[in-house]
Amino acid sequence: MSLPDHPDIPAAADTAQAAHHPSLQGRHVFVTGGATGIGAAVVAAFARQGARVAFVDVAAQAAEALSQQLAAEGHARPWWRTVDVKDIGALQAAIADATAALGDVGVLVNNVASDDRHTLESVTPDYFDERMAVNQRPALFAVQAVVPGMRRLGGGSVINFGSIGWQTKNPDYPCYAIAKSSVHGLTRGLAASLGKDRIRINTLTPGWVMTERQVRLWLDAAGEQEIAHNQCLPDKLLPHHVASMVLFLASDDSAMCTAQEFVVDGGWT
Repeated sequence: MSLPDHPDIPAAADTAQAAHHPSLQGRHVFVTGGATGIGAAVVAAFARQGARVAFVDVAAQAAEALSQQLAAEGHARPWWRTVDVKDIGALQAAIADATAALGDVGVLVNNVASDDRHTLESVTPDYFDERMAVNQRPALFAVQAVVPGMRRLGGGSVINFGSIGWQTKNPDYPCYAIAKSSVHGLTRGLAASLGKDRIRINTLTPGWVMTERQVRLWLDAAGEQEIAHNQCLPDKLLPHHVASMVLFLASDDSAMCTAQEFVVDGGWT
């Protein structure tokens, strides 16, 4: 029995007019958290550009559904593995195995994150460490794992995902805010050393993206009013809008962009 279409990516027909980036053809792209939400849209966007895509996630059923859907469209089936990114050894082993299968990684998308809500009073040292292990630590160690291959390729692109959540002073997840604000330090702290090898590193900051999870858990009448009040643009921000910016930053079209923040939030901030 076939799996249903993935809820976070549009059908191929809906993206037929999307920009084409020839430089992404055949490029090995590695995405963390690629089975659901924005990550799934990113994986699909790269596959539809003809890239060789690898991703990791803990959601095996969603990963298989995404892989099947893209293969059914006629694209190369993405390489994927079930990995809990809190286990840095497993993450780096997956990157090594994907490299052996698909070649050196030319693009790294540090997307994985979890915005579980919590209060200041509820945070324990163990919970804090667990939140950092999901939302902060994997990005640095993924960069560490792909940089040797990017040097062999003569360059590459690292795209770190930020969030407007801490910039808009959202009170519901202080640990997430700490982790996401640190993304800017990672990007700017590595830009000069990586740039010598033509490796670009940028932060992509999404607004409130209407993934299946966000709609199911958080979007209510008050949320609709918040979007209408804060966004300059009236349309819902969807995963494929963010994926379009990822494609640009991954491609040779952004050859002289590094150490920057690119915001896709409908004008919220």
